[in-house]
Amino acid sequence: MSIYQDIGGAKAVKAAVDEFYVRVLADPDLVRFFEGRDLDSLKANQREFIGSALGGPEIYQGGDMDQVHAALGVTGANFDGVVGHLLAAFATAGAPAESAGEIAAVLGPLRSNIVTAS
Repeated sequence: MSIYQDIGGAKAVKAAVDEFYVRVLADPDLVRFFEGRDLDSLKANQREFIGSALGGPEIYQGGDMDQVHAALGVTGANFDGVVGHLLAAFATAGAPAESAGEIAAVLGPLRSNIVTAS
């Protein structure tokens, strides 16, 4: 069984992504990365990416992680904050606690593609 199935599939991914945006938009350290952007498009891309990364049937059609984040100046602390909010959002959406480590293991390798600032 995939992580995607373990957490509840598309319904759980949608709920977690919606909760994630509530969290990051309320976070003074992260809100600047999301303000003034098309949130519906960001959410759709994130649902595709996460669904695909966790073993679901979604196909990510967004941009390359390096290119999408290159000009944003994301620090390691920013990356950790985003992952923390995403894991908390999955917990709020009802994902089993043991899935957090598996989700983090999938997201962790993206750090080198996303962090561009000290």
